[in-house]
Amino acid sequence: MQKFSTLTSIAAPLLRENIDTDIIIPIARMVGNSARGSLGQWCFSALRYHSDGSENAEFILNRAPYRAAQILITGVNFGCGSSREAAVWALQEMGVRCLIGSSFGDIFFNNCFQNGVLPVVLEREAVESLAAEVAASQGAGRIGVDLVEMTVTSPSGKRFAFALEPQRRQALLEGLDEIAITLQRAPEIAAFQAQDRQRRPWVYGV
Repeated sequence: MQKFSTLTSIAAPLLRENIDTDIIIPIARMVGNSARGSLGQWCFSALRYHSDGSENAEFILNRAPYRAAQILITGVNFGCGSSREAAVWALQEMGVRCLIGSSFGDIFFNNCFQNGVLPVVLEREAVESLAAEVAASQGAGRIGVDLVEMTVTSPSGKRFAFALEPQRRQALLEGLDEIAITLQRAPEIAAFQAQDRQRRPWVYGV
């Protein structure tokens, strides 16, 4: 998993509320096509494309400079709906590394941390302030996100602090998902298994 420490990037305001995981990656696009590396083209497809397959020029991620955004400024309850880790994969494949919003769907929020994407929760007023600054600069103003200091810096230099569970923060800084965190304790696991094998050999098929 890719480490996350600091990021300064173009940010795309996408403040529509209740964008669910089916909007992020439609289930129809996952059937027979669920492998990582193949989903980015279909991310937000209902919003990005017209029915004839042409791009919707009104959708923000189809416009310069927002095409290069690594940060999305999101509306309330972003990532709600079904449990779908592929929603995070699709965003990653579009280049998104950080989401800033006032609330996220619970499962989506957890999936972000398992894939090296940082979801930052700020007060709604702060989120709207960031979006307004970006819009006023026509996308030219960069937003800075610092996981070490746990701050977000607006294009004009305003700083907003955010909170994060220490374990999740450290895992992102080190680029560790839950499996990698568990494997850090491999010697302890092996020692337990050796002792347990002596106590309960039938469990191990001996």
